[in-house]
Amino acid sequence: MSTFPAMIDSNHHFEPPGAPMESRDTADILDLTTPAAWESWLADNHASSTGVWLKIAKKNSGSTTITITEALDGALCYGWIDSNRRSLDTRHYLQRYSPRRPKSPWSQVNVAKAETLIAAGRMRSPGFAAIASAESDGRWSSAYEPQRTATTPPDLAAALSENPTARTRFTNLDRTARYALFLRLMKTTPTTRPTQLTRILTELSH
Repeated sequence: MSTFPAMIDSNHHFEPPGAPMESRDTADILDLTTPAAWESWLADNHASSTGVWLKIAKKNSGSTTITITEALDGALCYGWIDSNRRSLDTRHYLQRYSPRRPKSPWSQVNVAKAETLIAAGRMRSPGFAAIASAESDGRWSSAYEPQRTATTPPDLAAALSENPTARTRFTNLDRTARYALFLRLMKTTPTTRPTQLTRILTELSH
């Protein structure tokens, strides 16, 4: 049976309007103050849990919790990854962590983090297994760029050059909105990428 230290009353969990509600048995919330406590929980539960929410203190809140960087490092060590974020209160938010899906894409940021964790001797067997899987099917070597360095994918650039309407709308998007489109392409497989590209162009053309 999983052990959950310092569980928070799930009634305090806040979902913004329109956000999907998750089953309470798979949306447990942990209140942890140290990386060691998080990694201890992962050591006991990484294989049996489908995911948890971690309570994270906002910057300059005066509250002490595990930091977002520490939480991700621990997750990577055990083959887990971050996903959704939810508001909690004026001083905290909730960050979701769960086992990495078999075909989940890797970011270049997390590849670099994983390599640092390996060099520091912190990576654990589940983390090594997730890396080996990504290396075997090409997800490791094709990790996607972070927003600060991302450039327009060549296939998208070529398609935009032939579609003036889509090109104009794309040009008017801010950096974050453009990157969201890039991610949709970068997270596809070679088989599904053309379909995703067509969808993006259709959206930009209307």
